[in-house]
Amino acid sequence: MKGIVLAGGSGTRLHPATLSINKQLLPVYDKPMIYYPVSVLMLAGIREILIISSPEHLDNYKRLFGTGEQFGLTFSYALQPRPEGLAQAFVIGRDFVGDDDVALILGDNLFFGAGMGDLLERARGRKEGATVFAYHVDNPQAYGVVSLDKTGRATRIVEKPTKPDSTWAVTGLYFYDNQVLDIAADVKPSARGELEITSVNEAYLQRGQLHVERMSRGYAWLDTGTHDSLLEASEFVRTLQNRQGLQVACLEEIAYLQGFINRAQLIARGEMFAKTNYGQNLLRLARESEDELRLR
Repeated sequence: MKGIVLAGGSGTRLHPATLSINKQLLPVYDKPMIYYPVSVLMLAGIREILIISSPEHLDNYKRLFGTGEQFGLTFSYALQPRPEGLAQAFVIGRDFVGDDDVALILGDNLFFGAGMGDLLERARGRKEGATVFAYHVDNPQAYGVVSLDKTGRATRIVEKPTKPDSTWAVTGLYFYDNQVLDIAADVKPSARGELEITSVNEAYLQRGQLHVERMSRGYAWLDTGTHDSLLEASEFVRTLQNRQGLQVACLEEIAYLQGFINRAQLIARGEMFAKTNYGQNLLRLARESEDELRLR
């Protein structure tokens, strides 16, 4: 399975902060916003990742991630000339995906929860169809909304309904089989001129192949698209890290625990950031792993 991070857009809701920088490169507390969605793909065991962004910002991502070898990953990059809907990611990324399945995550979405790995494993384990992740919200009118029957199966999915019949919002994380490439290619622009991801999900629903993973009370889903939500996300991460002494969305830590990089690579990255809590966390992990080996 391959992964796509859609990190385009002009970030107008964050102006003037985003007049000279892409929204997904802004910090969420102590690391770039895009680290958080990339960490989700890594937790799903995905190692080939395509970053899609606008022409004026793509080089910044190349400088940030390079080839990805420092994380045991392979990064590719593609231009999005104009933001024309989420489903456009599969038109732009068609050659990258090839014959594989694919996960798409939005570059401004942050997910956190102790059972996240289990949800991702179930989604990746499905060999057919699509999986979306639903989150209970108070204002479903602002989201794509999925309605469910008593067994948890999707019965209807609507983009920003004026009178929603469900409080389950579809988050910015999607897993698809290879059918998505042809489905997205056939999607027609909506009234607002975009290739809607809801249209893709509706196509899977009509085929009886749309699966829904509900994110319960123990999960956090944060959209960092406004000044207030960006600050809230930063405070959320700061509180977790300061209380627990652990890092959220630490890519090198995930890479090491997933077996993508070795201990020497972990130490090298820790020494690179040794003046920060981020780097100290990596060095502590390396020491703890050495101690565990000695005890065996």
